[in-house]
Amino acid sequence: MKAVETNLLKFLQGTKQFIIPIYQRKYSWTINQCRQLWNDIVRAAEDEKIKGHFVGSIVYIERGLYQISSVPQLLVIDGQQRMTTLTLFLCALGKAIEESGQAWDITRKKIMNYYLVNNDEEGELYHKLILTQSDKDTLISLISDKKFPEEYSQRVYENYYFFLENIKNSGIDLNKLFQGVSKLIVVDISLDRDNDNPQLIFESLNSTGLDLSQADLIRNFVLMKLEPKEQTELYTEYWYPMERSFGNLNDSALFDRFMRDYLTVKTGRIPNIQDVYAVFKEYVYQQNELTVHNIVEDIYRFSKYFVKLAFQSEKDKEINQVLSDINTLKVDVSYPFLLEVYDDYEHQKLSKEDFIAILKLVESYVFRRAICGVPTNSLNKTFATISKEIDKDHYLESATAAFLLKESHRRFPVNEEFIQELIIKDVYNFRNRNYLLRKLENFNRKEIVDIESYTIEHIMPQNKNLSPEWRQDLGANWEEVHKTYLHTLGNLTLTRYNSELSDRPFKEKRDLEGGFADSPLRLNKGLGKLDTWNEDEITRRARSLADQALLVWEYPQLPDDVLLKYTKKGSESENVTYTLADHPELRGTMLSLFEELSKRICNLDSSVRMEFKKLYIAFKTTTNFVDIVPQKSKLRLSLNMAFHEINDPQGICKDVSNVGRWGNGDVEIGVSSTDELEYAMFLIKQSFEKHRDDE
Repeated sequence: MKAVETNLLKFLQGTKQFIIPIYQRKYSWTINQCRQLWNDIVRAAEDEKIKGHFVGSIVYIERGLYQISSVPQLLVIDGQQRMTTLTLFLCALGKAIEESGQAWDITRKKIMNYYLVNNDEEGELYHKLILTQSDKDTLISLISDKKFPEEYSQRVYENYYFFLENIKNSGIDLNKLFQGVSKLIVVDISLDRDNDNPQLIFESLNSTGLDLSQADLIRNFVLMKLEPKEQTELYTEYWYPMERSFGNLNDSALFDRFMRDYLTVKTGRIPNIQDVYAVFKEYVYQQNELTVHNIVEDIYRFSKYFVKLAFQSEKDKEINQVLSDINTLKVDVSYPFLLEVYDDYEHQKLSKEDFIAILKLVESYVFRRAICGVPTNSLNKTFATISKEIDKDHYLESATAAFLLKESHRRFPVNEEFIQELIIKDVYNFRNRNYLLRKLENFNRKEIVDIESYTIEHIMPQNKNLSPEWRQDLGANWEEVHKTYLHTLGNLTLTRYNSELSDRPFKEKRDLEGGFADSPLRLNKGLGKLDTWNEDEITRRARSLADQALLVWEYPQLPDDVLLKYTKKGSESENVTYTLADHPELRGTMLSLFEELSKRICNLDSSVRMEFKKLYIAFKTTTNFVDIVPQKSKLRLSLNMAFHEINDPQGICKDVSNVGRWGNGDVEIGVSSTDELEYAMFLIKQSFEKHRDDE
């Protein structure tokens, strides 16, 4: 490697051609970066004390990569962004000099011949800088002063005209501007491919331009080592089509997400989004039997599944509808699992019907959990590992069993829990409100209703100052009914006559043109036959819609003997189910105390579950946060926290970190009367809060 500090203009002079490799990212500097360069040039132009201004390094491979020609062709490894931007500035300066009609020390012709073109050459060799894809044709059009191509580079175009307008409008002497450019300094770093490792050098460079994305680093890593012919083949056949499917990577975040999910599928571990490149390199180094071609081809195959998932571009309409529903729920964490299932479907390891069944299984699992308020912070791990539990010879059956056997914070909420939470949930302020109503309205309906063209209607109005008619319908406790049921499923429907219905009494809402009796929507079915709207009717309608929801978001079914095949609990003793009866200490006063305490603990959150064990009773969210060991004279509580973490003003907690105890955690308290419950709950909540947010 040779590194020399040199004047930029001197560096550009002479017959040579800088080529941006096909795998490099497109030109991406924005007006902000251009404005910074413009300010640097103006400062250097106007301040005679500035003898030179450093703008960064330009790294290239000097030989051994291209065939011998009359023009040395230099492959740029780093520095294309600043080289392109400085070329645009010089091109704009030449244009401004020519259009000014005045005589200057430097002419447009000299700028062209010295810094932008190889004047004695023809064809592509005529140009000193060759960019990639649409950037290339746009820059050539600018330098040649020709019409832009139909698909031109927006960035090249915008930045060129930024410089041209600033040069024309700044009022700065054009000779001075050229002097400013003449003060720019670069570090000229030439590599020898036989002795230098371009990839390692590329990674270690401290670029002053835009940070490289994980996508940039991965692309360069897989293509940089290859010979030009193989680079072009892989890029053209796989990488470029993949970039186009991701929107030409104008926003690399989506591609970074894909690579994280791809690596999760391949390694079974979830990389941090910032470490995707490092994990990818480690993965490649471990694939001794795979060529770079094999790996790129595999990435391309999985990228097509990811694009179908993310953009719902699956050609099969039936599959695409389910993908659309899953994406509405915004459950991107399911992608690693769905990518693998998609690949198995494409390789005919499962039928279309079974593929759709698994997609709907995921949809029901995620939606039921959302309704029931089950913590979502462990979902990424659930979906990253669940494929390991699937027997691909019995694909759908084993996938169903895998979901059914999830427990605690990973559970698939059963019908009873789902209905109970759906009926009382504040649906109006629920993120997936429209999805919920759309699915209920269009269930088994061939003429699909576009609910986005409707508005949400509260049958019982939102206005707290209800009219006398409404108060009479709702009864003496109308305020409590209004507060309890206003935003629940039973009181919500859809209409295009929201302003007309407004706060009118129920009968007027029913009988108006476009009112409930005149509505074609299934959600309004039955409202036209009612004479009043009150607590009984709200709860009756909620139950009816909840029963329908059980058909829309089904709970999967497997015979007990089939499910038993997949359970991890092998021994007979492990399959024992314990109940309250297995704790004989819970009688009389202790039973009443336990029932009151367990009720309060379960009311902390809908995610809390109580499980009877052989020697204690566990209360779980993501994991056990409090365990109760019943004793004759008290309830002994174990809080799953380190002793130093507990806030205990009364000092009743005992450190049992070095004592053998049933239950989880280092904090122990005793509760022997209802008078102690308030303070006990203060301590229990601390453990609950700690574990609710844990993954």
